Amino acid sequence: MVRVGLVAVLLGLSGCGLAAAPCRVGSAVLKVVPYVGHAAAVPTDACAAAIDP
Repeated sequence: MVRVGLVAVLLGLSGCGLAAAPCRVGSAVLKVVPYVGHAAAVPTDACAAAIDP
């Protein structure tokens, strides 16, 4: 079971997914901020969508 999960994570991070990871992490961090987090995360969401559609 652990191996299957590990393979799924590695496949998800291969190629463009790995390049988009910093944008996705930045977006997740910004979305934690109350009231303005989701609005502030729009550029980082666009960055991730442009790299890994």
